[in-house]
Amino acid sequence: MKIHEYQAKQLLARHGIPIPNGKVATTVEEALTGAKELGDGPWVVKAQIHAGGRGKGGGVRVTSTSSECEEAIRSILGMQLITHQTGPEGRKVRTLLIEEGCDIAREIYCGMVIDRNREKPVLMVSAEGGMDIEQIAASRPEAIHFEEICIDSGISEEAARSLATKLDFSETTSDQFVQVVQKLARAFVEEDCSLAEINPLVVTAEGDVIALDAKINFDDNAEFRHPEHAELRDLNEEDPRETRAAEWELSYVGLDGTIGCMVNGAGLAMATMDIIKLHGAEPANFLDVGGTATAERVTEGFKIILEDPNVAAILVNIFGGIIRCDLIAEGIIEAARVTNLGVPLIVRLEGNSVAEAQEILQQSGIDVITADDLADAAAKSVSAAGGSRP
Repeated sequence: MKIHEYQAKQLLARHGIPIPNGKVATTVEEALTGAKELGDGPWVVKAQIHAGGRGKGGGVRVTSTSSECEEAIRSILGMQLITHQTGPEGRKVRTLLIEEGCDIAREIYCGMVIDRNREKPVLMVSAEGGMDIEQIAASRPEAIHFEEICIDSGISEEAARSLATKLDFSETTSDQFVQVVQKLARAFVEEDCSLAEINPLVVTAEGDVIALDAKINFDDNAEFRHPEHAELRDLNEEDPRETRAAEWELSYVGLDGTIGCMVNGAGLAMATMDIIKLHGAEPANFLDVGGTATAERVTEGFKIILEDPNVAAILVNIFGGIIRCDLIAEGIIEAARVTNLGVPLIVRLEGNSVAEAQEILQQSGIDVITADDLADAAAKSVSAAGGSRP
């Protein structure tokens, strides 16, 4: 689950991490009032969307006069902001964060993620804050410094000071940095985050350390421990297909390809997408119906897949272990009838009650392309969707 920058900063502030004074607004009037309450400027006007690269897309403006601030507010609020993470369609800006300007002396990258190789959370810092950390990691990985985080005790003062030394901080700034990263580590664990990033973490001309930006993602698997996180959810920033799929206990992620996928089990779903790519095409989605799918959920899954106008064929790949293939077959037939299916349908079924399922499909009158195995299913799907990509 993603949250907005202003929400992430409020969370960091509750954990004792310094942030700039700011006001949140959803209307021009609220934004202008908030700017006045912050003083005489300068002000930073920041679009609030669930995507990075806002500044490059025109969604972050530093203003020094009231007229500049008002012009930025009016131009950013309501705009369709396009960044490298939004795709060409962009995101509508419905909320603004107005903040006091900051006299920046240095910018640092500071972030925490789960390192799957180490099987622990890790803290990453770099002297090159404010930049795309992915580019730094690719071009100069030695510029990023790591420290492992203990789930029980966080990051030790010794480890935090080692990072401060590598960043060449003064003694006063080093003390503040140590406190910030220790509090960030505690927040990461206590809030069940999958990502907690401050980019940039700035040092002001006075030597103060402040979180100038913040990005936090929560681990959905831990939501039962944090009912308060539900209040931070912004459905306007989520794919409505993914939201509806979750309501039906379906795991759906929209992608950019042309072959819709309906599979049971995340591993088989990933393998299905891989083999589609291997045959020269791209999957349109990840859709795991799970091990206890019903005919109704299969029908809803078809509806969600078909909402994507790029889908040129649908591949159903089901291995009947817990789930019965004949129930899936009934769901396929119902879905085809309800949706007036207008794209080729390729079905590969194997396992529990597969013979009954095949008979149901044969007697249904539905135009189905059957496949013998996964490779055969992928090849037929790519062909039915119009062939491989150039």
